[in-house]
Amino acid sequence: MRPTNPFVEFRKEDTEQSISDRFEQQARTYPQRLAVKTKSQKLTYDELNRIANRAAHAILARDDKRDKPLALLFKQGAPMIAATLGALKTGRAYVPIDHTLPCSRQIQILQDTQCRLILTDNDNFSLAQELGGHSSKVLNLDDLDASLSSENPGLFISPDQIAYVNYTSGSTGQPKGVIWNHRNELFGIRVKTNELHISAEDRVSLVRSNNVGATRDMFLALLNGAALLPFDLHEEGLGRLGYWLLEEDITIFTCVATIFRHTVQSMNRKERFPKIRLIHIGGEALFKSDVELYKKHFSDECIFVNRYSISETQAISYCFIDKQTEIKDERVPVGYSLEGNEILLLDDAGNESVSQVGEIAVRSPYLALGYWRRPELTRAKFLPDPKDSNARTYLTGDLGYMLPDGCLVHMGRKDFQTKIRGHRVEMSEVEMALLDIPDITQAAVVRSDSRSSERLVAYVVPQRPKALQINQLRVCLKERLPSYMLPSDFVILHSLPLTPSGKVDRRALPPPAKSREKACTSYAAPKTPLEKVLVKLWADIMGIDEIGIHDDFSELGGDSLVAAQIVSEVNGIFSLKQPLKTLFGAPTVAKLVEFVVTNETQPGQSDKIANLLVKIDGMSSEDVGKVLEEKRGKRGDA
Repeated sequence: MRPTNPFVEFRKEDTEQSISDRFEQQARTYPQRLAVKTKSQKLTYDELNRIANRAAHAILARDDKRDKPLALLFKQGAPMIAATLGALKTGRAYVPIDHTLPCSRQIQILQDTQCRLILTDNDNFSLAQELGGHSSKVLNLDDLDASLSSENPGLFISPDQIAYVNYTSGSTGQPKGVIWNHRNELFGIRVKTNELHISAEDRVSLVRSNNVGATRDMFLALLNGAALLPFDLHEEGLGRLGYWLLEEDITIFTCVATIFRHTVQSMNRKERFPKIRLIHIGGEALFKSDVELYKKHFSDECIFVNRYSISETQAISYCFIDKQTEIKDERVPVGYSLEGNEILLLDDAGNESVSQVGEIAVRSPYLALGYWRRPELTRAKFLPDPKDSNARTYLTGDLGYMLPDGCLVHMGRKDFQTKIRGHRVEMSEVEMALLDIPDITQAAVVRSDSRSSERLVAYVVPQRPKALQINQLRVCLKERLPSYMLPSDFVILHSLPLTPSGKVDRRALPPPAKSREKACTSYAAPKTPLEKVLVKLWADIMGIDEIGIHDDFSELGGDSLVAAQIVSEVNGIFSLKQPLKTLFGAPTVAKLVEFVVTNETQPGQSDKIANLLVKIDGMSSEDVGKVLEEKRGKRGDA
């Protein structure tokens, strides 16, 4: 099943060029069509191409050594997009660096790639100078020479040249760079274009951070004449995303499963998305309940696509779902193999295993080239194909099985690697960061799905248990790890349970306590009816038995996804004139009470809210919960 939106076919011969050549074709074909739109900027294809050209000429004038990658350090938005295209036009490989990563990880990437030039803008100029030190030059795209040409550089760039190196977590604690050339990247965009019928009429969302996912979402739009609309989750907040999709008439919503789930759940329960024709989703397990959300909130013309793809491959398989599709099991399949890919299932001996669960392997001529400066790892993961010298087989480390009709079901990681909010996380790397803290002697990290989203739980054995404070532990980790790799819960143990062979017995690790032990403040009980409502709301969503009105949301283990749920519930209950947008401005119940009191409810709702508060005054926490559940049910029926 395919969407019916008209499109121009992406031909096989169009992959025999560079990515920048393909973009320049779109700029000539659609010069006045919208290319990029952000909160502060709108660029046509001609304008974007000219800005990218000036960036390319600046790069060539500053450093013309095409054998070294250059780094891109930007927030999400138009400057990052223009810099990416400018780098590609020079024939240089680029390395996207997420500005939210810890400095230590950013430095690791720069050192590994030996980047001599960092592209950035005013927002990140100081950070770029700090990271580059004496070994890398910094080029500020907000401060380019006015005399620079805005014409295409016109360089010949072979499709075999490296286009970019994307860094992911490594099992040894060192980031690993996945290498892609122009041809293989274009082939992947071609397959997605033709399968999804991407056209110049589409408006494509860009919500993923500055990594391979964002790169491919960018190319999906800009190599087909479509409009690309970035949304910065760090600045805008997840609770705002659903309304932005409506305001901007997005037609293609591409994201990871968790983002989709929380975006829809944070909206009004009867809100629909009439303009979205395609939901392109992946990165994490998709469940039957997610399909039900799609069926409830999107039009009959909208198609739901569950994809299977990883950093080292192009899109491997698609599962197309419409309103008539029945999902029988809880886990949604990832579908059937796409052009250029052959899916294999291997047993522990590396032999094909057709009738049972096995490791997913992908045979294709269009894989990543390998890992940057990691030849041993490349040889271990990318195997030569004895039948086809152009193809190789990539061992994904994922487990799966085939349904009788050849549809693939993905079952998760073979090892201790997992995905948190679409980011690949290797738990051994988090453990190593914990063990790097002087007072920690043992550490184990596991994934917990007991709440509204996937989370990490860290178990630590300190030298001095009474001296260790969870908040200090969290601060130390923030200096070492990206935010998505930070455990949400910490459990202090005297020792880790072991198996008879001496390995950590992860199944014997106790569940995290549902208490406020990680809070740094003294407990202050709720007294007013409004405080009781908000404390109960926080407790239910965060899975904590007892919360004080001065307990800090982040110290309790809260993250942006949990915050979005609380924001949605507060707005639903109190019907505020000025809706709550983010919880981080009111990180305690006491601060949130001030916000609710300051922002009056909408006309006609004041009496209802007053009656609610009078009703629960003097109630137990359990009874307050019943009242809130009853109110949620009435909203859901509305």
